[in-house]
Amino acid sequence: MRIGLTGGGSSVDRIVEQAQRAEAEGFSALWYASSVAGDPLVAMAIAGRATTSIELGTAVLQTYPCHPLLQANRVAAAANAMGRPGLTLGLGPSHEPVVRGVLGLSYAHPGRNTREYLRIISGLLGGADVDVDGVDWSVHSSGRMVALDHPVPLLLSALSPRMLRIAAQFADGVVLWMASATAIATSIGPVLRDAAAAHGTPSLRVVAGLPIAVHDDTAEARNAVAAMSSAYAGMTNYQRIIEVGGGNSAADVAIVGGETAVLEQLRDLITAGATDVWAQPIAVGTDRAQRAASLQRTRGFLGELARER
Repeated sequence: MRIGLTGGGSSVDRIVEQAQRAEAEGFSALWYASSVAGDPLVAMAIAGRATTSIELGTAVLQTYPCHPLLQANRVAAAANAMGRPGLTLGLGPSHEPVVRGVLGLSYAHPGRNTREYLRIISGLLGGADVDVDGVDWSVHSSGRMVALDHPVPLLLSALSPRMLRIAAQFADGVVLWMASATAIATSIGPVLRDAAAAHGTPSLRVVAGLPIAVHDDTAEARNAVAAMSSAYAGMTNYQRIIEVGGGNSAADVAIVGGETAVLEQLRDLITAGATDVWAQPIAVGTDRAQRAASLQRTRGFLGELARER
Protein backbone atom coordinates (compact mmCIF):
# COMPACT_ATOMS: atom_id res chain seq x y z
CA MET A 1 0.00 0.00 0.00
CA ARG A 2 1.47 3.34 -1.08
CA ILE A 3 1.05 5.65 1.91
CA GLY A 4 2.31 9.22 2.06
CA LEU A 5 2.03 11.92 4.70
CA THR A 6 1.34 15.62 4.82
CA GLY A 7 4.64 17.46 4.51
CA GLY A 8 5.69 20.58 6.35
CA GLY A 9 7.79 22.06 9.09
CA SER A 10 8.58 25.28 10.88
CA SER A 11 11.89 25.68 9.03
CA VAL A 12 13.70 24.26 6.02
CA ASP A 13 15.84 22.14 8.36
CA ARG A 14 12.70 20.64 9.90
CA ILE A 15 11.26 19.96 6.45
CA VAL A 16 14.46 18.15 5.45
CA GLU A 17 14.47 16.15 8.70
CA GLN A 18 10.85 15.15 8.17
CA ALA A 19 11.59 13.94 4.64
CA GLN A 20 14.57 11.88 5.79
CA ARG A 21 12.56 10.32 8.60
CA ALA A 22 9.56 9.58 6.38
CA GLU A 23 11.78 7.91 3.79
CA ALA A 24 13.51 5.81 6.48
CA GLU A 25 10.11 4.73 7.81
CA GLY A 26 8.98 3.54 4.39
CA PHE A 27 6.45 6.21 3.45
CA SER A 28 6.10 6.66 -0.29
CA ALA A 29 5.54 10.42 -0.44
CA LEU A 30 5.16 13.75 1.31
CA TRP A 31 2.52 16.23 0.11
CA TYR A 32 3.04 19.96 0.65
CA ALA A 33 0.46 22.72 0.70
CA SER A 34 1.19 25.96 -1.16
CA SER A 35 1.75 27.83 2.11
CA VAL A 36 4.53 25.58 3.45
CA ALA A 37 7.67 27.68 4.05
CA GLY A 38 5.94 30.54 2.22
CA ASP A 39 6.38 28.54 -1.00
CA PRO A 40 7.29 24.84 -0.72
CA LEU A 41 9.39 24.41 -3.87
CA VAL A 42 12.76 25.55 -2.50
CA ALA A 43 12.41 23.46 0.65
CA MET A 44 11.28 20.47 -1.45
CA ALA A 45 14.34 20.78 -3.67
CA ILE A 46 16.64 20.81 -0.63
CA ALA A 47 14.78 17.89 0.96
CA GLY A 48 15.02 16.01 -2.33
CA ARG A 49 18.79 16.35 -2.33
CA ALA A 50 18.90 14.95 1.22
CA THR A 51 16.84 11.86 0.31
CA THR A 52 17.05 9.21 -2.38
CA SER A 53 13.63 7.88 -3.34
CA ILE A 54 10.69 9.45 -1.51
CA GLU A 55 8.25 11.35 -3.75
CA LEU A 56 7.82 15.02 -2.86
CA GLY A 57 4.63 16.52 -4.23
CA THR A 58 2.65 19.73 -4.00
CA ALA A 59 -0.94 19.42 -2.87
CA VAL A 60 -1.50 21.85 -4.21
CA LEU A 61 -0.01 24.96 -5.82
CA GLN A 62 -2.68 27.47 -6.82
CA THR A 63 -3.17 28.21 -10.50
CA TYR A 64 -4.77 31.66 -10.40
CA PRO A 65 -1.86 33.71 -8.99
CA CYS A 66 0.85 32.30 -11.29
CA HIS A 67 1.08 32.22 -15.10
CA PRO A 68 1.53 28.62 -16.32
CA LEU A 69 4.84 29.38 -18.06
CA LEU A 70 6.24 30.90 -14.87
CA GLN A 71 4.79 28.03 -12.83
CA ALA A 72 6.35 25.42 -15.13
CA ASN A 73 9.76 27.09 -14.94
CA ARG A 74 9.58 27.41 -11.15
CA VAL A 75 8.80 23.71 -10.87
CA ALA A 76 11.47 22.76 -13.39
CA ALA A 77 14.07 24.74 -11.43
CA ALA A 78 13.13 22.93 -8.22
CA ALA A 79 12.96 19.52 -9.89
CA ASN A 80 16.36 19.97 -11.51
CA ALA A 81 17.86 21.22 -8.26
CA MET A 82 16.71 18.01 -6.54
CA GLY A 83 19.14 16.11 -8.73
CA ARG A 84 16.92 13.04 -8.95
CA PRO A 85 13.43 12.00 -10.06
CA GLY A 86 10.68 12.40 -7.49
CA LEU A 87 9.09 15.84 -7.66
CA THR A 88 5.38 15.77 -8.51
CA LEU A 89 3.36 18.87 -9.33
CA GLY A 90 -0.14 18.99 -7.88
CA LEU A 91 -2.15 21.98 -9.08
CA GLY A 92 -5.58 23.34 -8.29
CA PRO A 93 -7.72 26.44 -8.73
CA SER A 94 -8.11 26.76 -4.96
CA HIS A 95 -11.38 28.16 -3.58
CA GLU A 96 -13.42 31.29 -4.10
CA PRO A 97 -12.84 32.66 -0.56
CA VAL A 98 -9.10 32.55 -1.26
CA VAL A 99 -9.01 33.63 -4.90
CA ARG A 100 -11.61 36.37 -4.64
CA GLY A 101 -11.48 37.24 -0.95
CA VAL A 102 -7.70 37.14 -0.37
CA LEU A 103 -6.16 37.66 -3.80
CA GLY A 104 -8.84 39.94 -5.22
CA LEU A 105 -9.11 37.95 -8.45
CA SER A 106 -12.19 36.78 -10.32
CA TYR A 107 -13.34 33.21 -9.70
CA ALA A 108 -16.05 33.39 -12.34
CA HIS A 109 -14.99 30.47 -14.57
CA PRO A 110 -12.79 28.01 -12.61
CA GLY A 111 -13.46 25.17 -15.04
CA ARG A 112 -12.49 27.11 -18.15
CA ASN A 113 -9.57 28.73 -16.36
CA THR A 114 -8.23 25.38 -15.17
CA ARG A 115 -8.65 23.71 -18.56
CA GLU A 116 -6.62 26.41 -20.30
CA TYR A 117 -4.01 26.30 -17.55
CA LEU A 118 -3.62 22.51 -17.71
CA ARG A 119 -3.50 22.54 -21.50
CA ILE A 120 -0.56 24.96 -21.37
CA ILE A 121 1.42 23.57 -18.46
CA SER A 122 1.10 19.92 -19.49
CA GLY A 123 2.58 20.80 -22.87
CA LEU A 124 5.41 22.79 -21.29
CA LEU A 125 6.28 20.00 -18.85
CA GLY A 126 6.21 17.60 -21.78
CA GLY A 127 8.93 19.59 -23.53
CA ALA A 128 6.82 21.23 -26.22
CA ASP A 129 6.75 24.81 -27.36
CA VAL A 130 3.20 25.93 -26.61
CA ASP A 131 1.15 28.48 -28.54
CA VAL A 132 -2.26 29.09 -26.98
CA ASP A 133 -4.53 32.12 -27.11
CA GLY A 134 -7.17 31.46 -24.51
CA VAL A 135 -9.80 33.51 -22.75
CA ASP A 136 -8.03 33.36 -19.38
CA TRP A 137 -4.51 32.23 -20.25
CA SER A 138 -2.34 32.70 -23.31
CA VAL A 139 1.27 31.79 -24.02
CA HIS A 140 3.77 31.70 -26.87
CA SER A 141 6.65 29.96 -25.14
CA SER A 142 9.12 29.78 -28.07
CA GLY A 143 12.05 28.26 -26.16
CA ARG A 144 11.33 30.03 -22.86
CA MET A 145 10.78 26.78 -20.92
CA VAL A 146 13.66 25.27 -18.94
CA ALA A 147 14.48 21.71 -19.96
CA LEU A 148 13.64 19.12 -17.31
CA ASP A 149 16.34 16.69 -16.21
CA HIS A 150 13.65 14.23 -15.09
CA PRO A 151 9.92 13.95 -15.82
CA VAL A 152 7.59 15.82 -13.46
CA PRO A 153 4.20 14.09 -13.13
CA LEU A 154 1.19 16.43 -13.11
CA LEU A 155 -1.80 15.92 -10.83
CA LEU A 156 -4.95 18.04 -10.61
CA SER A 157 -7.00 18.72 -7.52
CA ALA A 158 -10.26 17.55 -9.07
CA LEU A 159 -13.51 16.87 -7.25
CA SER A 160 -16.22 17.88 -9.75
CA PRO A 161 -17.04 15.99 -12.98
CA ARG A 162 -15.71 18.82 -15.14
CA MET A 163 -12.40 18.97 -13.28
CA LEU A 164 -12.08 15.19 -13.44
CA ARG A 165 -12.51 15.29 -17.22
CA ILE A 166 -9.84 18.00 -17.45
CA ALA A 167 -7.49 15.83 -15.38
CA ALA A 168 -8.10 12.83 -17.62
CA GLN A 169 -7.26 14.87 -20.72
CA PHE A 170 -4.18 16.75 -19.55
CA ALA A 171 -2.79 15.30 -16.28
CA ASP A 172 -1.33 12.08 -14.93
CA GLY A 173 -3.99 11.77 -12.27
CA VAL A 174 -5.76 13.54 -9.45
CA VAL A 175 -4.92 14.50 -5.90
CA LEU A 176 -7.97 14.51 -3.64
CA TRP A 177 -8.70 15.88 -0.19
CA MET A 178 -11.73 14.87 1.87
CA ALA A 179 -12.97 12.33 -0.68
CA SER A 180 -14.05 9.17 1.13
CA ALA A 181 -14.10 5.67 -0.33
CA THR A 182 -17.80 6.15 -1.04
CA ALA A 183 -17.15 9.39 -2.95
CA ILE A 184 -14.37 7.80 -4.98
CA ALA A 185 -16.36 4.68 -5.79
CA THR A 186 -19.65 6.37 -6.70
CA SER A 187 -18.65 9.79 -8.05
CA ILE A 188 -14.96 10.32 -8.79
CA GLY A 189 -13.88 6.93 -10.09
CA PRO A 190 -16.59 6.38 -12.72
CA VAL A 191 -16.20 9.88 -14.23
CA LEU A 192 -12.41 9.62 -14.25
CA ARG A 193 -12.39 6.18 -15.87
CA ASP A 194 -14.88 7.17 -18.56
CA ALA A 195 -12.97 10.36 -19.34
CA ALA A 196 -9.65 8.51 -19.46
CA ALA A 197 -11.11 5.97 -21.88
CA ALA A 198 -12.50 8.75 -24.07
CA HIS A 199 -9.06 10.34 -24.35
CA GLY A 200 -7.17 7.07 -24.64
CA THR A 201 -5.35 7.90 -21.44
CA PRO A 202 -3.56 5.10 -19.56
CA SER A 203 -4.38 4.38 -15.95
CA LEU A 204 -4.45 7.55 -13.88
CA ARG A 205 -3.19 8.00 -10.33
CA VAL A 206 -5.73 8.76 -7.65
CA VAL A 207 -4.07 10.16 -4.52
CA ALA A 208 -6.68 10.15 -1.76
CA GLY A 209 -6.03 12.46 1.18
CA LEU A 210 -7.91 12.12 4.47
CA PRO A 211 -7.38 12.79 8.19
CA ILE A 212 -6.46 9.57 10.01
CA ALA A 213 -6.38 8.73 13.70
CA VAL A 214 -5.64 5.28 15.11
CA HIS A 215 -7.56 5.60 18.37
CA ASP A 216 -9.91 3.36 20.32
CA ASP A 217 -12.44 6.08 21.12
CA THR A 218 -13.84 6.96 17.69
CA ALA A 219 -16.03 9.76 19.04
CA GLU A 220 -13.03 11.45 20.64
CA ALA A 221 -11.05 10.98 17.42
CA ARG A 222 -13.79 12.55 15.31
CA ASN A 223 -13.99 15.46 17.72
CA ALA A 224 -10.25 16.00 17.23
CA VAL A 225 -10.73 16.00 13.45
CA ALA A 226 -13.59 18.49 13.78
CA ALA A 227 -11.41 20.82 15.85
CA MET A 228 -8.79 21.06 13.07
CA SER A 229 -11.14 21.25 10.09
CA SER A 230 -13.70 23.95 10.82
CA ALA A 231 -12.42 26.05 7.88
CA TYR A 232 -13.66 23.47 5.38
CA ALA A 233 -17.27 24.32 6.19
CA GLY A 234 -16.83 27.56 4.24
CA MET A 235 -15.31 25.91 1.19
CA THR A 236 -18.02 24.76 -1.20
CA ASN A 237 -15.84 22.28 -3.10
CA TYR A 238 -14.86 20.39 0.03
CA GLN A 239 -18.33 20.51 1.52
CA ARG A 240 -19.82 19.08 -1.66
CA ILE A 241 -17.44 16.10 -1.82
CA ILE A 242 -17.90 15.43 1.90
CA GLU A 243 -21.65 15.22 1.32
CA VAL A 244 -21.19 12.98 -1.72
CA GLY A 245 -19.14 10.72 0.55
CA GLY A 246 -21.99 10.44 3.03
CA GLY A 247 -20.92 12.99 5.62
CA ASN A 248 -21.82 16.43 6.83
CA SER A 249 -18.35 17.46 7.99
CA ALA A 250 -14.73 16.41 7.71
CA ALA A 251 -15.06 14.44 10.92
CA ASP A 252 -17.62 12.17 9.25
CA VAL A 253 -15.31 11.08 6.42
CA ALA A 254 -12.08 10.82 8.42
CA ILE A 255 -10.52 7.38 8.91
CA VAL A 256 -10.62 6.62 12.63
CA GLY A 257 -10.66 3.60 14.92
CA GLY A 258 -8.33 0.91 16.15
CA GLU A 259 -5.71 -0.71 13.94
CA THR A 260 -8.08 -3.30 12.49
CA ALA A 261 -10.77 -0.73 11.68
CA VAL A 262 -8.30 1.71 10.12
CA LEU A 263 -6.77 -1.03 7.96
CA GLU A 264 -10.22 -1.99 6.72
CA GLN A 265 -11.03 1.62 5.82
CA LEU A 266 -7.71 2.04 4.00
CA ARG A 267 -8.42 -1.11 2.02
CA ASP A 268 -11.84 0.32 1.17
CA LEU A 269 -10.09 3.38 -0.30
CA ILE A 270 -7.91 1.21 -2.54
CA THR A 271 -10.85 -0.96 -3.57
CA ALA A 272 -12.80 2.19 -4.44
CA GLY A 273 -10.07 3.25 -6.87
CA ALA A 274 -7.38 5.10 -4.94
CA THR A 275 -3.83 4.25 -5.99
CA ASP A 276 -2.15 6.16 -3.16
CA VAL A 277 -3.14 7.17 0.37
CA TRP A 278 -2.20 10.64 1.61
CA ALA A 279 -2.54 10.52 5.38
CA GLN A 280 -2.91 13.50 7.70
CA PRO A 281 -2.33 11.99 11.19
CA ILE A 282 -4.54 13.65 13.79
CA ALA A 283 -3.48 14.08 17.42
CA VAL A 284 -6.13 12.93 19.88
CA GLY A 285 -6.08 13.62 23.61
CA THR A 286 -6.63 16.15 26.34
CA ASP A 287 -2.99 16.98 27.04
CA ARG A 288 0.30 17.17 25.23
CA ALA A 289 1.49 13.71 26.28
CA GLN A 290 -1.73 12.05 25.12
CA ARG A 291 -1.63 13.84 21.78
CA ALA A 292 2.00 12.90 21.22
CA ALA A 293 1.27 9.25 22.01
CA SER A 294 -1.73 9.33 19.69
CA LEU A 295 0.34 10.68 16.80
CA GLN A 296 3.04 8.09 17.39
CA ARG A 297 0.49 5.26 17.37
CA THR A 298 -1.07 6.49 14.12
CA ARG A 299 2.23 7.16 12.39
CA GLY A 300 3.73 3.90 13.61
CA PHE A 301 0.84 1.84 12.27
CA LEU A 302 0.79 3.65 8.93
CA GLY A 303 4.55 3.13 8.65
CA GLU A 304 4.13 -0.61 9.17
CA LEU A 305 1.58 -0.73 6.36
CA ALA A 306 3.77 1.40 4.09
CA ARG A 307 6.76 -0.89 4.56
CA GLU A 308 4.69 -3.91 3.50
CA ARG A 309 4.18 -2.66 -0.06
